[in-house]
Amino acid sequence: MNRILVTGGAGFIASELAEKLSENADNHILVVDNLQTGYLTNVPAGKHDNVHFIKCDVNNRDDISAVFFAYRFNFVFHYAATVGVKRTLKHPVKVLDDINGIRNILDLCKNTGVRRIYFSSSSEVYGEPVEIPQNELTTPLNSKLPYAIVKNIGEAFLRSYQVEYGLDYTIFRFFNTYGVKQSHDFVISKFIRAALRNDDITVYGEGLQTRTFCYIDDNIDACLAAHYNGEVVNDVINIGSDKEITIIELARKIIDLTGSKSQIVHLDPLEEGDMTRRMPDNRRMMGLLGRDLLPLNDGLKKVLEARSPVEH
Repeated sequence: MNRILVTGGAGFIASELAEKLSENADNHILVVDNLQTGYLTNVPAGKHDNVHFIKCDVNNRDDISAVFFAYRFNFVFHYAATVGVKRTLKHPVKVLDDINGIRNILDLCKNTGVRRIYFSSSSEVYGEPVEIPQNELTTPLNSKLPYAIVKNIGEAFLRSYQVEYGLDYTIFRFFNTYGVKQSHDFVISKFIRAALRNDDITVYGEGLQTRTFCYIDDNIDACLAAHYNGEVVNDVINIGSDKEITIIELARKIIDLTGSKSQIVHLDPLEEGDMTRRMPDNRRMMGLLGRDLLPLNDGLKKVLEARSPVEH
């Protein structure tokens, strides 16, 4: 039996990860979350005998250490973090507190015999693009935002613990991922919610910023391929689509798919945090996945068939 910890498991991506892990009967999954931004309804505990939930704050050493010593995990997926551009800009000290959580998790991993830790980093570490596509090994990490800095520090901690203590790791640099359970803070779910209500859809500036969007199943399948196949050990990998779209094109696409009467309204550009372009070099991910990614139109239709992201 593989004992697996998923932190932040009441959030969007981590809860989908826990759900997929539960399909393997050899896995026993413990989900922890402080429920500050996650939702208990996301957690697959109760639906599967091999998934359990504990309310826990990884940034509190006493809280999380009791969990580690009680369960003795084989693998840890550390996805707990303060997320969302506006939230992280508004609460930078809270973001910096996540460094404590990273160190707590790493100390406990190396002290309890964890075989490998998986860390959810972010495309934010690249900052304003120096090169496109953004490559794991050659593209400089160019952001000054607290959220990105914390992710960069987390990556440095992982490399250091591997050298010093032999703790194996994998770093997933997530680019925009979307799906049915995504919260309303993020662009696709926000636009869909507005479109279904015929409300105005707001974009910052001219809306010419480009992003790429990866459907949740493609994200999870690639990450679990790395886990089950023993790939990307002590290394970093971009997880995301390489098909760029401008934000205003995305808004128009969602209006068209929903048949909405929504109007696009332009707001002043954000002072910081809204990068002009973001696109990964995802060749390593595609090698892991062994199939094409779901096209954006098809993914949006899947979300719409579920009547927009789950209301909370």
